[in-house]
Amino acid sequence: MAASAVGAPRAATVVGAGVVGLSTAWYLQEHGIEVTVLERDRVASGASWGNAGWLSPALAVPLNTPGALAHGARSLVDPHHPLSVPRFPGAELARFLTLFAANSTHAAHHRALLGNAQLSRASHEAFDELLDGGVGAVIEEAPITALFFSEKRALGLVSELREVEAAGIPAGFTPLGAREVDELVPVASDRVRAGVRIHGQRHLNPALFTHALADSVRSRGGRIVEGFPVAAVRPPSRKGDTFTITSEHGETESASTLVAATGAWLGRRARRWGVRTPVAAGRGYSFTAGTDRPVPDPVYLPEARVACTPLKEGMRVAGTMEFAEPDAPADHARVEAVVRTAAPYLDGVGLEERVDTWVGPRPVSADGLPLVGPTRVPGLYVAGGHGMWGLTHGPATGRLLARAVATGTVPPELGPFDPTR
Repeated sequence: MAASAVGAPRAATVVGAGVVGLSTAWYLQEHGIEVTVLERDRVASGASWGNAGWLSPALAVPLNTPGALAHGARSLVDPHHPLSVPRFPGAELARFLTLFAANSTHAAHHRALLGNAQLSRASHEAFDELLDGGVGAVIEEAPITALFFSEKRALGLVSELREVEAAGIPAGFTPLGAREVDELVPVASDRVRAGVRIHGQRHLNPALFTHALADSVRSRGGRIVEGFPVAAVRPPSRKGDTFTITSEHGETESASTLVAATGAWLGRRARRWGVRTPVAAGRGYSFTAGTDRPVPDPVYLPEARVACTPLKEGMRVAGTMEFAEPDAPADHARVEAVVRTAAPYLDGVGLEERVDTWVGPRPVSADGLPLVGPTRVPGLYVAGGHGMWGLTHGPATGRLLARAVATGTVPPELGPFDPTR
């Protein structure tokens, strides 16, 4: 760890012990800043536990595509659609959906793609830096193979990857025919007639990685307080005072500098800090299924919106996008939707004998860009709204935000993510 920079805060508190929050804490330590991390539940208990575990910059495309409105309309009449939107959303979700729809244009999507590209390009380097710095995790290098029922359907992903490459993100790929798919993907069904092999990607076990990151923060002198659900944040009333953070149980913590990395819960109180772009919980589901034969590399089912990741005990199957309250009970129908949409593409996968079913709330911003940087409250920063790409972009986000906190100057790469935009 470096010595604290001149003018940098001596200590900082991060709220949220997911990948984004812990990455920020780790990089703050690199600047010689003492850190405390407050977590509402347990380390990795939110979206960082059961996601697909992909570090896939080539696929980190913002969700506000021009076709998002059509998907939303179809989801209202198809209970098995990969997207789930309530027919009668509450006021907060209705506001989010309205702004998300307004930003689902070619121009807004391209703007979000270019902004996120800065995190995508730095993603693997930031992960390597964490591993070199002592984070004891395993990251697998592997291509991702996308499966399609026809060559025509595969062309949509090819077009998307070319757009990603034009944005400056490495996205090398190889189109595949049916015979090549059969050789490379042991669990592909006979209905699959085409594929796209995306090179230069990685994957990991997200829960193990997040815990290893937390262990590294602790070993470097950081303090992590679990079971601290924040109920209120009181900013300093005058110069020299500190923030007072109060839990739902009445405990208090103080902080001279505060980073809110609370994922899908960010939008609940951030508006009073000048954060106007709403964040909603786009909940994803996953489970583990056994396989008849080993699966060497991750498998992507774009039309089903399903990601499959090899595990020692089989394969993690993750998918769906359910807009609901972050803490709402799991909806078994959403798991069945993942199974029904994925099954036609797969053979030899025990989708009906699944275990470790999980739901996690991913923080989706209304304009496809995360919220990272200082707020209108001096000394208060936020980091969230990465949608499905919090794992891929988390360490790169933490590195940039820690630099902003330590130097008092916002790096230009964070410009598109201004929380007060």
